[in-house]
Amino acid sequence: MRTHNLTDTLNKTAGEIGFSGTIALKMPGNDPLVLPYGFAQRENGIPNTAYTSFGTASGGKLFTALSICQLAEQGVLKLDGRIGDYLNLKEYFPYFSTEITIHHLLTHSSGISDYFDEEVMDDFEQLWELHPMYRLRTPGDFIPLIRDLPMKFTPGGRFHYNNAGYIVLGLVIEQAAGMPFADYVESRIFQPCGMTRSGYFSLDRLPADTATGYIDEEDGTWRSNIYSIPVKGGADGGVFLAAPDMLKFWDALMNGGLLGADLLARLLSPQIADKECEYYGYGIWITKRDNKSVKYHIMGSDPGVSFRSAFYPGSELALAVTCNKSMGAYRMMRMIEEELLTEGLAWKVF
Repeated sequence: MRTHNLTDTLNKTAGEIGFSGTIALKMPGNDPLVLPYGFAQRENGIPNTAYTSFGTASGGKLFTALSICQLAEQGVLKLDGRIGDYLNLKEYFPYFSTEITIHHLLTHSSGISDYFDEEVMDDFEQLWELHPMYRLRTPGDFIPLIRDLPMKFTPGGRFHYNNAGYIVLGLVIEQAAGMPFADYVESRIFQPCGMTRSGYFSLDRLPADTATGYIDEEDGTWRSNIYSIPVKGGADGGVFLAAPDMLKFWDALMNGGLLGADLLARLLSPQIADKECEYYGYGIWITKRDNKSVKYHIMGSDPGVSFRSAFYPGSELALAVTCNKSMGAYRMMRMIEEELLTEGLAWKVF
């Protein structure tokens, strides 16, 4: 399978949009293609590399969902179990419905209000005026943002994208696994996959070769995002990933290295509809064509962060696009799809 001048096309597009990040893709029978662009640290002129780690915002929800499924596979919890079976709701969330299940949280259908509701809010940074971002390091640190929120609708009523629900899942994981959320994901998912450049890094303790996120202002100036997002990522997102590590993850996930066949099928099954041809499984978006799942993908967007990653079952192409700007990853992903894949997201015939 030829990429047909793919690198030249990506280089041109990256230059046109000022893309800063790393693209990694793996096609069957070929070595991974890894292309870094732009700067990990603008102020010091330090370029991004093939193994630079980037923030990924909500892209990390898949690791939370996978952790829940692993614990369900071990018999530690049940996907249809009510969250009151695992958490003291009166202490943590007194206004939650007692009918909320783990499945509801995984599929954004719990009906709880979100601490950042994308239906009514558009400025993520406003959250930190009352709740300093530098205090948010664990799922438990988010409880004050969620505790007194009312129910938005009856559990199971509809899809409503919800960060708070995944924070609650993080608390469930900690209770069920008996360890901090970040430790669980790093030890049970990242280490088995060999994802050595990925982890829940604190913004005030970033390791070497990690990209700073940058926010470009309308007047042409820029600033870093260190005061714009929680200081450490967690169950609703914010993990740092190197693009080639995501290729390792897709390989392990799709080949049964992280989850047995039954639970893997459930994680990857369309559980709830968002819009036409777009569905949500457990922590993962699913695109369907002719009643077939043709694209499994995750995405994230924060100030100074954009991220896209996907696996295309029809072609077995795995793709990751990390970016340390607020926009850019989606454009590069679409360019690759247009160059390599048909509308049904199978291989083009060259």
